[in-house]
Amino acid sequence: MGLSAEDERAASPRDEEWPEAEKAEKLARGAALKWASGVFYRPEKLEGLGQYRSRETQRNSSIQSRLKSTVQSYLEGVSAGLEQLRSAAQEVQSLCQDLGAARWALLNTADRFQGLQQMRALMAEHVQLASVVQVLPQLFSVQEVFSHTLQLLHGQQLLEAHAELMMMEHLRDDILSQLHLHGFSSAQATVLSYFSGLQELNDTLAKQLWDIVGSSLHLVHEDPVLFVSAVRIIEREEKIDDTLLLEATFLPPGRPKGWRQKFYHVLQETITGSRFQAPRMDTEGSGLARHLAALQKGIVSELHVVKDLMVQCVPAHYNILSVCTATFHQALSSHLQDILREDLDKQALFLLLEWTLRVYHSQEMMGHPDLLPEVDVSALGPLMSPELVDQTERKYVMKVKASVLEWMQRTLEVEFKEWFREEEPETDHQGFFQSALPMIVMQMLKENIQVASLITESLRQKVYNMALEELEAFLGRSVEPLAPLARPCRDLQGFPQIQLLSLSLQPGSFPPGCPHGLVLYAIPFPLPFPGPLGLTPRRHPVLTALPAQLLLMEMELLVASQYLRALMQKKVVCKSEEERGQLCARLLLDATQLRELFCGLGLDQSQQSLEAVFDLQELICLKDPALLSLEVLGFITKYPDVSDEHISTLLDIRGDVSKEVQHMVLDMMAQHPQVVPEGYRPIFSTILVPVPELPFCLRKGKCA
Repeated sequence: MGLSAEDERAASPRDEEWPEAEKAEKLARGAALKWASGVFYRPEKLEGLGQYRSRETQRNSSIQSRLKSTVQSYLEGVSAGLEQLRSAAQEVQSLCQDLGAARWALLNTADRFQGLQQMRALMAEHVQLASVVQVLPQLFSVQEVFSHTLQLLHGQQLLEAHAELMMMEHLRDDILSQLHLHGFSSAQATVLSYFSGLQELNDTLAKQLWDIVGSSLHLVHEDPVLFVSAVRIIEREEKIDDTLLLEATFLPPGRPKGWRQKFYHVLQETITGSRFQAPRMDTEGSGLARHLAALQKGIVSELHVVKDLMVQCVPAHYNILSVCTATFHQALSSHLQDILREDLDKQALFLLLEWTLRVYHSQEMMGHPDLLPEVDVSALGPLMSPELVDQTERKYVMKVKASVLEWMQRTLEVEFKEWFREEEPETDHQGFFQSALPMIVMQMLKENIQVASLITESLRQKVYNMALEELEAFLGRSVEPLAPLARPCRDLQGFPQIQLLSLSLQPGSFPPGCPHGLVLYAIPFPLPFPGPLGLTPRRHPVLTALPAQLLLMEMELLVASQYLRALMQKKVVCKSEEERGQLCARLLLDATQLRELFCGLGLDQSQQSLEAVFDLQELICLKDPALLSLEVLGFITKYPDVSDEHISTLLDIRGDVSKEVQHMVLDMMAQHPQVVPEGYRPIFSTILVPVPELPFCLRKGKCA
């Protein structure tokens, strides 16, 4: 259905005025057409057209009613709003008229305000005069209060004196604040002059406070009330400082006082000056030891006082124990640096290192049970820096080196005088001439190394290296006087770093061409057998030039026998096949390294006794214990000086040999006794086996 021409003309103005309505109507028509086409797309549906028309007519009527109601309500609201706007416009117009009238009235009375300004100035002056009149009694009594306060200070009535002092300061500061506020700066000098006695009282009180703080470690024992009073006064002043700094409008003269920081400063100066700024002390002999002992005793005692007494006399936020601990630590560090600037002997250097690195942190001092856990110096850093410790250790080693050098020189001179006397030297059990000098030298060096090991591993290593260097030099010095006697044999060269020297004269048994029969033996320290499986092998000494092939052979025999002797101590017993394999690998590695060492020194492999270590390794590595009898038979044939005890010990080291197999092996050895051939170099006969523990029996019966 379309609209008529009249309807379109009637709707045109409205559509031009309300374009949204036209759009909404088109959308509605489109939606209606879409709905109708969906409902009446079949002829039989047209039968219900009347019902749809009736229902939609009712719905349109309802919607139109609601629209009329809404529009009516809207129009009523608009009408009420217009009425209120009209009323407000009238009131604004009336107010403008009233303001204009008031403005004209004020302009007419401007001359009268000049008189009120004078009145205001007079009133302000009156207020000031009234304030002055109120404080006049206090102003007149200032000098009297000063005298009374001074008497209280002399009587050590500190809290009462401080209360009066605060009252006078408050009066002065209030007057100065008023002058500052009103711009009367020129009058401030007069006020300060009138209250000049306050500064004297303040200085007197401060002096007493710092004297008390300086004696605090004694006062907390004798008169803690006086110390507590001083702390309370300091806290009062700290609160006044905080208040004035927070307001930040006017700071009176002398503020902020900062007495809490002064408290810390005086306490630290007291701790530092009492023990660490004493006159120059004796750094030699026992003087340094006594000084360090006094420091140790005094510091522990004073920290006890701080922990048990002083902590209870000050607020918790003072952290007084931590402050004192840090002060002692820093003062000690500086004090030790001052001592180290002196030319100290080796004993003094050792004492400083021991005291710094061991005693200071031990239970005898800062780790004392009565100080823990409150006292903790672990967070304060080392007492001596690592660089200073290293420098001090080097100084100590230099002093020890000088002492060792001097001692060795004197000892060597005495020794050669003994050797070149007309009387024959002492002989050993084999008839060889012998000297105790090597053992004495080694004992002296060993003692120095052991002493150094009490401090740090780095110091032990430094002394150890120095000992090797000095020993090498000593060997060279010891050979020089004998060179004329030994030169026909072979030129003696300097000895390398070795660990033991045995100087022997062997009459009738020396290489051809040595008419005086002088043979020099340089024998390394017995090589210790490794401990538990998996420790790293130790660095063996290195030998380069030796006087004779015989010397190399003797050294190699000694090394091999000492290695076997260490093994025979049964410090290692295999508990499994895996451990047995590890032991065999270790034995093979050590024997190979030692064989290569002596081969490098010029000793042929056929002349070495280390072959016994290889054969012994094969004996331990044998996988089938049933073949031990055959293996042992071959072993004793090659080494006829081996005993039943040696074989029993080796079988025990295996850890898997039963008693029956062991008895069978020993029976086989009894059935095949060995004879030591001529020219055989014995190796096992010099090795003693530990005696087994015998069972303990009380009766004649069979022992368990």
